[in-house]
Amino acid sequence: MPGSRRYRDRSDDGFLTLVGELPELVRNLVTAEIDAAKTWVRRTAKDAGIGAGWMAVALFFLFWSVPVLLGFFVAGLSSWWPVWLSALVVFGIGLVLAVAFALLGLLRFRKLARRENPGTAIAKDVKIVKDVTDEF
Repeated sequence: MPGSRRYRDRSDDGFLTLVGELPELVRNLVTAEIDAAKTWVRRTAKDAGIGAGWMAVALFFLFWSVPVLLGFFVAGLSSWWPVWLSALVVFGIGLVLAVAFALLGLLRFRKLARRENPGTAIAKDVKIVKDVTDEF
């Protein structure tokens, strides 16, 4: 099955056999770290793009809320109650939509911060190797 890992029992292998397989194990580790970095970059770019899209939608609604506010002031000063009340309702809806889309974008950007960085994973691997070598 592709992607599944099969581990063999190495308890009977000699020291030289294990040392001989070390370059392959290091190559596999480096390949796995590069693949993890590619996956991280792909997911991060996707989340950043979606978050930027939600922010653009929020800015769109905010942009169109400003003329509504101006219409509210004009209608409120020069007309009867129902006109400025309707302008206030439209402005309020635009503001609520802008806040909702901004929150959606902010949530997507916060998702970026929670994801583990491949650099951190490599640093952990190096620390583990150093700890093991310090024991011997």
